[in-house]
Amino acid sequence: MQPPNAGAPESSSPPYPVVFSEQRERNEAAALALSRLAPAIAPGDQMRTHFQPITATIKSLPTNLSRPLYLPQMGVKPEMTEEEIRESLRRFINDWRNLIGANPSQLSLVERTDRPDRAKIARYEQRPFRYPLRGDYGKLEIHFTADRRLLNVSSSCIPDAERLQNALAAITPQVTREDAVKRVIGESINYRDSLGNQQIYRVSSNNLKPVELVTYARASTGQIDTLELLIAWEINIPNAPFKYVYVDAVTNEIIAVR
Repeated sequence: MQPPNAGAPESSSPPYPVVFSEQRERNEAAALALSRLAPAIAPGDQMRTHFQPITATIKSLPTNLSRPLYLPQMGVKPEMTEEEIRESLRRFINDWRNLIGANPSQLSLVERTDRPDRAKIARYEQRPFRYPLRGDYGKLEIHFTADRRLLNVSSSCIPDAERLQNALAAITPQVTREDAVKRVIGESINYRDSLGNQQIYRVSSNNLKPVELVTYARASTGQIDTLELLIAWEINIPNAPFKYVYVDAVTNEIIAVR
């Protein structure tokens, strides 16, 4: 017979938080994809500086291109209609999906604007998870001109989202909406004002509005070159110097203020 185990029982819970780590193979593949899709990059350009850390998605286009890059042509006129612009953007996203780091079906257009200088901007949000994505990740911006010339592309999307969602699906929230509110009531929240100065705001009990469960992405606090994905309650704080407080729905810790 095996002797009884004197140590702590092994946990059968799935790993939490779910993590995404930087991979050398993805970095190399991203650099290769950029060199193939944008052969106009000047020789000797430091391509690594044009990628986001950890995710290896594109951060910016090189400024010293040997020739301009363009969105796909749609229609026959020099300037595309709005419908043609959106189709051109859709095709561009599909062609650049490895650099953007997201399946095109995960991206939703949230803003299409024209600036006074005639530059055009398209902003997308990545929506790959069961709960809406929050934090500094999951955004795509494409800047271009009326004649389709690309000015810049920047993506903070999270690659390998399907695998990450499968891992998140195994996590069961332990904190109820009511418990998350109680966790915040009376709490002194540290935040930075518009000048970057550290400030403290004490949350009262009569101005909390729990919104929804979200997936919060942030750089790992304990592992280098790693993102961690947490399930959290997004709680609106009206009349506060910040808009939301995020309470981890598994550990009941306050994890962010935005």
